[in-house]
Amino acid sequence: MRKLRIEDVLADTSLAKLDKQNEFILHLFNDNYSEETVYNYNRDLSFFAEFLKENSTPFDRITKVTITYFKGWIKQRRHVQKKNTKETAKTENPKNGDKVQLSNGVTVAQRRTDSTEDSKKGGKMKKQMYKGGYVKNNNPEVLDAMSINRILVSLRNFMKFLVEFDYETPLAPDAVQLVRVPKKKPQVPTLEEVLALVESPSSLEFDDIIRLRNRAMLETLLATGMRISELLSVNRNQLNSDGKLFITGKGRKQRFAYLTARATEHIQAYLQIRNDPYPALFIPTRGSRLAGSDPRVSTNYLQMKIAEYRRLLEIVVPISAHTIRHAFATYLAENGANPAAIQVLLGHESLQTTTRYVHASDKFAEETHHEYHPVAVTD
Repeated sequence: MRKLRIEDVLADTSLAKLDKQNEFILHLFNDNYSEETVYNYNRDLSFFAEFLKENSTPFDRITKVTITYFKGWIKQRRHVQKKNTKETAKTENPKNGDKVQLSNGVTVAQRRTDSTEDSKKGGKMKKQMYKGGYVKNNNPEVLDAMSINRILVSLRNFMKFLVEFDYETPLAPDAVQLVRVPKKKPQVPTLEEVLALVESPSSLEFDDIIRLRNRAMLETLLATGMRISELLSVNRNQLNSDGKLFITGKGRKQRFAYLTARATEHIQAYLQIRNDPYPALFIPTRGSRLAGSDPRVSTNYLQMKIAEYRRLLEIVVPISAHTIRHAFATYLAENGANPAAIQVLLGHESLQTTTRYVHASDKFAEETHHEYHPVAVTD
């Protein structure tokens, strides 16, 4: 996440905005919400503003039916299409020739080359994605329920703000109802599968520094149960010789995280070949990110690598950085860890949130059944 300047967000005219949206965003910023949260709220509300603009509906005339149509609009990923159309227009009609630089640091000429290469590789040209537009289900044309609900929660909280600050609002906040989230059977990879993935950079990567760095990152995820954003925001000076990290997590809550001996060993092996002044614990080896004063590995890169390792290892159960966090909590629980301690390690405010992270594996459930069922033992 790039450093957010509230002045830039408020002055941004590239996005459609609701009346009082800037006041709401400023309110979040002044209430010490994280930069990521402020950025996401601003973007989500702009989706609704774009929808109203497309349908010529003033905000003060919206109804419950309007919200229903909006759900369908984002479910069909129309907000992504809008973003892609604007991005294409910028690249196809540059004002200063072919070397116009986009917000992600890639020049127009580079973007065209990348698209051409994609088409040459025998597939449909990949759609340009952006934060909030990732597909979590098997249908790339339909946004998943959790992502839809995140956008709806932003809209609901905006309406709560209007009520709290005595602004006119056409609907009560509770009128923004969330969509039903299908219940799925939790898929927890076995410890053997997770360990195979964590260890895979040592055999699958050929560049020494990439091999050591990626192994160290995955070992740290498994050892601490950190979120991927927390992992990539850690600085070298936050790690002490005892393998204890003092980190700032979601909502700017601070906590300790603890490394295993093997994680510490791999981090030290990686740091020994580092010869740079950068503060980040994990840094990229090449690319435009190195041009800044504080380069860091991107979340997209690490998620992409995890997916690549999983595919090469032929692991059937989906694994992401967040899956490793869930697995961390599950393995601790299966080995008898106190739920309250797991809550502290994960950085959760509520124990109820922690219980959603603990998914008993099928193997553990079977062993529990055989051990504790009153008539499972035969004479």
